[in-house]
Amino acid sequence: MFTGLKGFHPLARGGRRSGDHRLQSGWFVLGAIRCQQLALEKSLNMSLNGSCLCGQIRYRIHGPLETVLNCHCSMCRKAHGAAFRTRAAVRTADFEWLGGESLLSRFESSKGEHRTFCSVCGSNLVTLFDENPQWLGFALGTLDDDPDVKPEMHVFVGDKAPWHEITDDLPRWQEVPDY
Repeated sequence: MFTGLKGFHPLARGGRRSGDHRLQSGWFVLGAIRCQQLALEKSLNMSLNGSCLCGQIRYRIHGPLETVLNCHCSMCRKAHGAAFRTRAAVRTADFEWLGGESLLSRFESSKGEHRTFCSVCGSNLVTLFDENPQWLGFALGTLDDDPDVKPEMHVFVGDKAPWHEITDDLPRWQEVPDY
């Protein structure tokens, strides 16, 4: 255990046990900055693999997942057969098909939005956007690896399935908010 600061315990909340409080506060600030650096390095160096249900379509993501959310719109519910779709945004440049791309089918669910799915097993994969081709909407349920992210919000809660109750404290939006 680190004992460089008198009375300091690395798991203590607030860091004010005894000794020089300025050093302890500085230590916590430096620790928080290092944690942020590690998280950024992890997201920049991340590589996530995924596949469809039958395993014939495989992909890899080489960059961070952004805007992770639970979408309750009726299209996501119908496409996924579930109360909501958990999805993230991923840069097109960070997404790579590893195999089975010829098995992809597309459906234009809204004008300019094309949902892709495996023509063999039906797994939903990515959504392509005509107006924003540098981004993909990505269904987290097809990942084979732990993305180490959690949903940040619920969107289209006005379309929520009547039989589903949202029980967490995440922000709830009628649409996807602008950032």
